[in-house]
Amino acid sequence: MASAVLKVAAAGVSRCSRVALWRAHSTTVPLHQGVPASLWKLGRLNHIAIAVPDMEKATALYRDVLGATVSEKVPLPDHGVYTVFVELGNTKLELLHPLGEKSPISGFLLKNKSGGMHHICIEVDDISAVIADLKTKNIRMLSAEPRIGAHGKPVMFLHPKDCDGVLVELEEA
Repeated sequence: MASAVLKVAAAGVSRCSRVALWRAHSTTVPLHQGVPASLWKLGRLNHIAIAVPDMEKATALYRDVLGATVSEKVPLPDHGVYTVFVELGNTKLELLHPLGEKSPISGFLLKNKSGGMHHICIEVDDISAVIADLKTKNIRMLSAEPRIGAHGKPVMFLHPKDCDGVLVELEEA
């Protein structure tokens, strides 16, 4: 290995390139040694949620115009929303519409009259481990405990100010 690095050096390759080459071919200790393995694993994108001012119009767009398979409208009183899921093959869209006066979607639609992207949902393998770990990293949660989400699984929302302006929902897979 050292002779390969010397040959590369002789060919005029920069020191940074030699170091990168050396690391790429190194059989010694990995660079991440000493970093504890995570107690939880981030999974796939489950869905992207879109707040809509007119659920019937939005559902018709995805079903009738774009040809997607859509679910029935389902009320989620604990979350203050109606949901419709649009199947996309590799993920879903979740259409959200306010349910009740205290719906968080009502406030969103007051600021965004035409609707828009509300949050992304990413699967995790252990919601309790995620919550404990993220609290140690000063990531704020929007509730004290996980709640049951639209898929009947525990979910937790992360504060958008701690996630580059994006409301992130974590759902236990």
